[in-house]
Amino acid sequence: MKKIFVIAAAALLTLTASAQNLKFAHVNFSELVQLMPEADEARSAIAASTKEAEEAYQSMMEEFQNKYSQYQQKASTWTATIKESKEKELSEIQNRIEEFRQNIQVELQQQQSQLMAPIQEKAMKAVEKLAKEGGYIYVFERNQLLFINEAQSTDLTPAARKALNIPEGRTLESLQAELQAQQQATQQQ
Repeated sequence: MKKIFVIAAAALLTLTASAQNLKFAHVNFSELVQLMPEADEARSAIAASTKEAEEAYQSMMEEFQNKYSQYQQKASTWTATIKESKEKELSEIQNRIEEFRQNIQVELQQQQSQLMAPIQEKAMKAVEKLAKEGGYIYVFERNQLLFINEAQSTDLTPAARKALNIPEGRTLESLQAELQAQQQATQQQ
């Protein structure tokens, strides 16, 4: 009986000692992904696709507006067959516009996912490498935790920023300012 108690006590002490050696870390993963240089390229590609989609949409809307104006001006002089044909044409254009709008939204979301997936994977691999090198048992996403005891959890974000070649002074705030400046420049063109 004493042997079982001694073995249980030894096992408990071993578990307690090993539990005290567990290392935890946290990282602001979303910040890393957004600030990576590759994300800038992805945002540019997405912006270019969005601009092309908007131009195509505007062109379709102009076509509809022109045909609708023509319909309003001449409808009273057309025969019933011509009027019906023009109404059908307007309806088809509206349907094409709606279908385009729906399809382009899906395509742009797919493009964003395709472009961001390798960026997220690269960031994940960098964090994973740092975690393995540091002997961390868990790495948590900082923005998904209610509380972090900074004394017992290491912030891997600075090391990950360096590993991912994110410039030191670049922050989410500076990125936001860059994006707003780009948007304003685009609107002024």
